[in-house]
Amino acid sequence: MNQTSHNSTDASLAILHEIGRSFGCIPNLFQAYAKHPPLLQANWNKVKQLLLNGKMARLPKEVIALLVSHDNGCSYCIAAHSAALKSMGVGERQIEEMIQGNLAPHLHKRDIELVLFARKANQRHHDIDKDEIDRLVSSGYTEAEIVEALGVMELFAGFNRFARAMKIEVDF
Repeated sequence: MNQTSHNSTDASLAILHEIGRSFGCIPNLFQAYAKHPPLLQANWNKVKQLLLNGKMARLPKEVIALLVSHDNGCSYCIAAHSAALKSMGVGERQIEEMIQGNLAPHLHKRDIELVLFARKANQRHHDIDKDEIDRLVSSGYTEAEIVEALGVMELFAGFNRFARAMKIEVDF
């Protein structure tokens, strides 16, 4: 589905303009959400709070988005977050290494633990127990940081499913 035409309601236009100012373009994903303005608004608010703001640095959040998208087989979101990482100075080879699980040269040790936890929550959430969360807390992570990492995972797992179901064309 090509979303490059701006068939959006007036309620969506202001949100789409804000997205365009933030990203320098209006990604096809958001143009598709614009067909239902309340969902566009809700998802854009989540992106602003989880990806663009929050306690965690942007790099590990982009890595979570990339890995979740890879694990869920979403080519649209892989392309989007690869482009975002490249804009942050991460090379193609480094991105491939991250996808293969080699995070140590690219992220701080502290970030790696949260990234791996979020990835596990996406892949095998049934395998996470309270002891694992307690270990993260005893390692110095706040519950807010843990929830933020899981929020990023949750956001992009949903985007992955939406983008695949709607056949969103890659625009990155």
